Amino acid sequence: MKAALWGIGGAGLGLGLMYWADPRSGRWRRSHLQGKAVHAAHEAGDAMGIVARDLSQRSRGLYFEQRRKLKRESVEDFILEERVRSALGRVCSHPSAVRVAARDGLVKLEGVILRDELRRVLPRIAKVPGVLGLDNQLIPHADGASHPALQGGHMRTGEARIFRQEHWSPSERLFGVLGGLAMTAWGLGRRGFSGTVAALGGALLGARAYTNMGVKQLTGVGAGRRGITLHKDITVNAPVEEVFAFWREMQNFPRFMTHVDEVIPGAQGRSHWKVRGPAGLHFEWDAVVTKFEPNRVLAWKSVEGTAVENLGVIHFEPTAGGGTRVDIRMAYNPPAGAIGHAFAKLLGADPKKQMDDDLLRFKSLLERGRATGRETVTREQLSPRRMERRDTTTH
Repeated sequence: MKAALWGIGGAGLGLGLMYWADPRSGRWRRSHLQGKAVHAAHEAGDAMGIVARDLSQRSRGLYFEQRRKLKRESVEDFILEERVRSALGRVCSHPSAVRVAARDGLVKLEGVILRDELRRVLPRIAKVPGVLGLDNQLIPHADGASHPALQGGHMRTGEARIFRQEHWSPSERLFGVLGGLAMTAWGLGRRGFSGTVAALGGALLGARAYTNMGVKQLTGVGAGRRGITLHKDITVNAPVEEVFAFWREMQNFPRFMTHVDEVIPGAQGRSHWKVRGPAGLHFEWDAVVTKFEPNRVLAWKSVEGTAVENLGVIHFEPTAGGGTRVDIRMAYNPPAGAIGHAFAKLLGADPKKQMDDDLLRFKSLLERGRATGRETVTREQLSPRRMERRDTTTH
């Protein structure tokens, strides 16, 4: 067994030396690897500098916060009232329905409030710097229909606690990665159910901290259509009417989108998509147009229950030179979320690069009548209405 392992190791070492010492490409490979190593070192240094500044600022903030709690602060009444109103706006959906009055640190609250929010508002107001007492005269209501001042508005979730925010700070991400690695190592060193749970939990925590993406986006569970978001824009030297007409006919998409096999238009803005994914996998779904403004906006989304939920919004804007600026925002939720997205990149399917290439082919189609490396199509074939107008003018 040891001889076999030594043989495999020696073969791997020999292949590696052949790869890097190749007389034709070895020099370029070594130079390319050196450049990547230098770039990675610079990025690591910048990241450590950001983490160090974040830790320093948070430490100072924690110090002054504890110092403030130990030392009673005297705050003028009008300043305290503004602080309370600011805190109300974060935890109350109808802050204008609450009247605030402060006198020598005693805060009086009057008016109406939703019953579900009252349990969150009072503790938050009590934590406002300078509040020494709280006189609650609020009248709770079960819902907004019982009082006109409580109608409309948006529910406030309050201030998210540490590690429960959507975006983590640099120091939180660092501790999350270190904690995830420690949990994974501990779990792998143990056997049984507890070790497996710890290893999986540590891997998920580390991935959450490293990518700074929520668990829903990572796993794809409950993320809806907005798991992965792509945003691109491109300027095409063609009239906005022609560009919009091309995008409106969705059966044109396979002409420049390499991963789209076919788009079959249907009635009432519906269409059926056939898409080729990584590793030769094929996906199909139905989509429906959600917004249609001629020469301005085109939007669509997949119907409920599709394997790959997605949506797209395209804005068309004419430029001063007679061209068109196309702004595209697309979002999709791949199987297994961002984790599945990462595996797709390992298999050679990078959606961002793919979208860049597709837009370059689209630009070539509209401007030169051909998609480089794809097919040759005349501009008249791309825009049948333009051809009809030309025939009418000739006659």
